[in-house]
Amino acid sequence: MSNTPTRSEHAAEPVGAGTFDMKLEIVVIPVSDVDRAKHFYGELGWRLDLDFKVGDDYRVIQFTPPGSGCSVMFGKNITAAAPGSVQGLHLIVSDIEAARRELLRRGIEISEPFHDTGGVFHHADGKCVVSGLNPQRQSYASYASFSDPDGNGWLLQEITVRLSGDIKMGDTRFTSEVLKAIHAPAPG
Repeated sequence: MSNTPTRSEHAAEPVGAGTFDMKLEIVVIPVSDVDRAKHFYGELGWRLDLDFKVGDDYRVIQFTPPGSGCSVMFGKNITAAAPGSVQGLHLIVSDIEAARRELLRRGIEISEPFHDTGGVFHHADGKCVVSGLNPQRQSYASYASFSDPDGNGWLLQEITVRLSGDIKMGDTRFTSEVLKAIHAPAPG
């Protein structure tokens, strides 16, 4: 029997000295029409970083949302995923109403704001999801959604105050479900 820790044991180790950064850099978006997708993501006001083509069979386009450290990439022959199959991509905004107005001004169809009566996250099945902003405008609790021309789904999520490791129960900046999740004992 080996004394080498398993992957799951490594995952449970606390972050501390000697760890290294891992940053999400690119999310690949499957699209059916590269030029149509390029036009759409340009209309969002995102920065075009790359449009690289080799012959007729390979093309890579990369866009970066304003202020983001992560970019999206799409093209021809860069993923086997079905066009429109990526869902639940989150774009974080500090003012969901202003962001929604700007997208509408740019001609992007976007839902009315909504929130989840359960708090922390919205239910993809629509259960507990109600129209309107979170009544207390709590951070992490208000959303709006839109899709690209292929149906890849995006969510705007309003975050005005970021979670940190020192949050205490009763902190009114966040929904009670977020706080319960933070303070819940680890499973096992």
